[in-house]
Amino acid sequence: MTGVNEAVAVVTGAGSGIGRAVALRLSENGLRVVLTARTEQDLVATAAACPAPTLVVPADITAPDAPDAVFAAAERAWGPVGVLVTAAGGGFAARVDRTGDDDWQRMLDVHLTAPFRCVRRAVPGMRALGRGRVVVVASSAAKVGEPYVAAYTAAKHGVLCLVRSAAAELAGSGITVNAVCPGFVDTPMTATTVDGIVAATGRSAEDARRELARRQPIGRLVTPAEVADAVWLCVANGAMSGQGIVVDGGAVQS
Repeated sequence: MTGVNEAVAVVTGAGSGIGRAVALRLSENGLRVVLTARTEQDLVATAAACPAPTLVVPADITAPDAPDAVFAAAERAWGPVGVLVTAAGGGFAARVDRTGDDDWQRMLDVHLTAPFRCVRRAVPGMRALGRGRVVVVASSAAKVGEPYVAAYTAAKHGVLCLVRSAAAELAGSGITVNAVCPGFVDTPMTATTVDGIVAATGRSAEDARRELARRQPIGRLVTPAEVADAVWLCVANGAMSGQGIVVDGGAVQS
């Protein structure tokens, strides 16, 4: 978009993993980045690695008032937000008949409701600017069903539908809305998945990690930087909207 290198960006989940990689990529391209996640120490570490100005705003993005607080801090410091990337997330695995209401709600809160609230808060400012980019980090689980992750998969399917609907609604406004859908990425979240496999099966962590890598035709985990590449494409390219771009080494072809 015009002036993308001068834009103010909000990145949720910026303390580690994909969120940190995205924040670095945006900063390397000259954007001023508002970093938000629950742990201030992690955000400070991300900020230290960013070459352009950053603003650290610790928050639990699933709290109902958190998106407004984060955007208000950004607007006070630098003005309207032109780029939003929602990368906060977490995993949960269990048989569907052993998935409790709290487990279900937690997945919806972080992967669907929080992105919705962030998009809702971002759009008025972007409309005022006459331009904007929204990128939701979803998952390849937004495209297919997988066993033992019904709550996570349902939330990711839902957020991809949110992206498509918002993109259709905002077409012609100068605002694009896209999703990036990674497979298994070399992040702390995948490390937690490995721990769960070890606990459930007794296999070694090395075996569990190799099994996740084998699920992707490239035979390895995706890197956070590769996901950030796809996010940057969505930010830089104004002709893309309503897309769910899969970054999983070719496992899901869509």
